[in-house]
Amino acid sequence: MSDFFNQVYEVVKQIPPGRVTSYGAIAACLGSPGGARMVGWAMNASHSHPEFVPAHRVVNRNGLLTGKHHFDNPNAMQELLEAEGLKLDGDKILDFKEKFWDPMKEL
Repeated sequence: MSDFFNQVYEVVKQIPPGRVTSYGAIAACLGSPGGARMVGWAMNASHSHPEFVPAHRVVNRNGLLTGKHHFDNPNAMQELLEAEGLKLDGDKILDFKEKFWDPMKEL
């Protein structure tokens, strides 16, 4: 599993600031189209990774900040995204389709 997690982290490190992707898009890129939940587990564990992993740029398929409770501060994910220029309404990214970074197309 740690090899899969490391593959997830390598994809997540490629997401440009101001863009987001989904758990499912990462899983599909890695050849595990049903592995969105495992990508979520990797994001939850990313805080202990020795290198910075911008986990705040990974959201659910609808643009919702479903992983926000896994940060030290539940507002941290939103604050990091807003600092990168993203606009949110509650826990949802506005213009999600325009801000979506598809690893299958970008990598």
